[in-house]
Amino acid sequence: MVNGPSDTAGVPQIARLAPSAPGLLDHHLPVLPALLLLAGLVLLPMLADAMGHGFYVGVASRILIFALAASSLNLILGFGGMVSFGHAAFVGVGAYAVGILMQEGVVSAWLSWPVAVLASGLFALLIGAISLRTKGVYFIMITLAFAQMLYYLMISLKAYGGDDGLSLAGRSELGWGLSLSQDGPFYYLVLALAVAVFALLHRLLNSDLGHALQAIRENEPRMVALGFPVYRIKLIVFTLAGALAGLAGALLANQGGFVSPSMMQWSESGMLMIMVILGGVGRLYGGFVGAVVFLVLEEVLSTFTIHWQLGLGMALLVVVLLAPNGLLSLWRKRGGA
Repeated sequence: MVNGPSDTAGVPQIARLAPSAPGLLDHHLPVLPALLLLAGLVLLPMLADAMGHGFYVGVASRILIFALAASSLNLILGFGGMVSFGHAAFVGVGAYAVGILMQEGVVSAWLSWPVAVLASGLFALLIGAISLRTKGVYFIMITLAFAQMLYYLMISLKAYGGDDGLSLAGRSELGWGLSLSQDGPFYYLVLALAVAVFALLHRLLNSDLGHALQAIRENEPRMVALGFPVYRIKLIVFTLAGALAGLAGALLANQGGFVSPSMMQWSESGMLMIMVILGGVGRLYGGFVGAVVFLVLEEVLSTFTIHWQLGLGMALLVVVLLAPNGLLSLWRKRGGA
């Protein structure tokens, strides 16, 4: 919680800092669409199996994982105004934490996944402590530089695969007779974690901390003048975003059974940024919608041609021209959140 200055009527000034900003302090869950979407996601594995397309359960798991990663980037990019071009590094740290622990004999998800989250959060804290002292293009470049440093660090660690990457012996174990070896149970676990993360983001963005973060995005000098700890607020959120990206990395390592330094490359950060822009920057479900559209287009187009990137680029261009504020801006025009 962030306790900032209040006016004489007892109403926090944070609510009046940027009243004209679209979406500011307005992140309420659209209950009916959310419930319908959740019901569809719950039924998806059963429908896929009934139609003989069980393969798509794995595809859906991958989409949900990237939705988590994109939403963690949206937290700092869309709601905090921090344009990070090295966010994929935190995904990679989480993935490698699981892979390295599994190679050392630690297969329990109850241990390796929290370690992945903590490791990514710690790296985000250290990188953010330095990067957040810069602004604008310098912040973009320093986050990119740190990500590339981690990328080359993992290449140099030959004991953990180096440039060839690291294969996992299997998926992490939950115990109590629960197995993640099949795509169905793994999908439902990913779905449960995705719902929990979106609930956390919803709560955060409607808290004093979330309000302060968005006000900093709109008018940072004014927030400083009002006495808010701007640097500390941004660092807390940057660290949290890194930790959530680490969770996505842990899930991605389990989903694919493989981790590689390429997961940390700047191109992966660019892909996450495209997902956020495609869905809607600074919108609660922007990362989710962007991940769905991006990966579904990739999956569909790749079945027709090996040059699917060209078709994907053209489709993205059309979307950007028709909805420059993201696909969710079309929903907002009809009264959605």
